[in-house]
Amino acid sequence: MFPLVVDLTGRRVVVIGAGKVGVHKATQLLECGARVTMISEELLARVPDGVEELLLRPYEYGDLSGAVLVVAATGSNSVNDEIVRETTERNLLLNVVDDLARSNFFFTAVHRDGDVVVSVSTGGASPALAQWVRATAARALPTNLARVARQLRDERRALHDRGESTEGRPWMDRVHELLGESAHVVDDASVFTRADLTAEIQHQG
Repeated sequence: MFPLVVDLTGRRVVVIGAGKVGVHKATQLLECGARVTMISEELLARVPDGVEELLLRPYEYGDLSGAVLVVAATGSNSVNDEIVRETTERNLLLNVVDDLARSNFFFTAVHRDGDVVVSVSTGGASPALAQWVRATAARALPTNLARVARQLRDERRALHDRGESTEGRPWMDRVHELLGESAHVVDDASVFTRADLTAEIQHQG
C-alpha cells in the first residue's frame, strides 16, 4: 500500500450503509470537505449534519457515477459484491468495511493539530493497533505544532512573494527555534497507563 494524502474538498464520495460504522466514516469524510452521499435502506445511527444527499433505499447500479471514493458498510456480502463490480468498472477507490480482500484503500488512524497530520495504518490488519499507535504518538508530540506550521507557511510564502527560493535554508533550525521550550513533549510514552491511552483513543475517535 502507498500512503497518500488526498484532497477531497468538494469531491463526491458515497457511503453505503447507515449503521454506526458507516456514519462514522461519513463524518470523517465530511470533516475533510467531501460532498457525501449516503445510501441505506434504514438508519441505524444518527446521520451527521452536512450530508449532501441521503437516499433511503437499497444500493442500485449507477449510484456511484461521479464519485471518486466509495465506502461499503452494508454488512451484506451480496450487496458488497455488486458495489465491488461497479467500483472496478469505474476505477474508483473502495473501502469495504472489515474486508481486506475487496478493499483497495484503508482508513488510517489520524491525529490532527491544525495542518499537521499524523496518520497511522496497519494495512487493515488491526484498527485497534493503529489507534493505539496514533494515541501514543499524539501524547508524545509537542502541543504547539499547529502554530509552528502556520508560521513556517507564512515565512515560506513571504520568500516566494519576494521571488526568493526556499531551498537550502536552515529550516530544521527554524523548526527547533519555533518549537522552543514552551512545547510540551513527553519523553517516555510508556508512562501512560492503559486507561490513559483508552481515553485518548475514545477522544480522538
